[in-house]
Amino acid sequence: MIKCVYPGSFDPITCGHLDVIERAAAMFYDVTVAVLVNKNKVPAFTVEQRMDFIRRSTKHLPGVKVDWFSGLLVDYMKSRGANVIIRGLRATADFEYEFQMAAMNARLAKDVETIFLMTDISHSFLRSSMDKELVAHGGKITGLVPPEIEEDVIKYFNR
Repeated sequence: MIKCVYPGSFDPITCGHLDVIERAAAMFYDVTVAVLVNKNKVPAFTVEQRMDFIRRSTKHLPGVKVDWFSGLLVDYMKSRGANVIIRGLRATADFEYEFQMAAMNARLAKDVETIFLMTDISHSFLRSSMDKELVAHGGKITGLVPPEIEEDVIKYFNR
């Protein structure tokens, strides 16, 4: 059985992320959404909050698990027995960076493949950072983040 991992910061999960997760879940029986804990970034939400947001947003998807990791993705992949990395692309601008990451991961672990999934065009502009900035300035984020977490994101920025 092929196990795949969709890594990211998911700070917070967006409808674009969810679109990629749903399509990966339609292709693979075992999908782990892995929240990256990056010591060089200060996220708005804790890893526990981000994992909770993802669990609530993906509860309709059997076979989707949520986990976290720090360090090298390929090391995490080995620990999970996973061999496919899922990466979402919004636009061609994402491709160069993602291609470089895929090449480095292939160099580090020859048995790991990267599959790129294009986000639905209606989500191609979404970024977690844009969503956070929008809500912090009183903008509406309906349709930008999954409805299961919208109220929590708004509350966080309006505290």
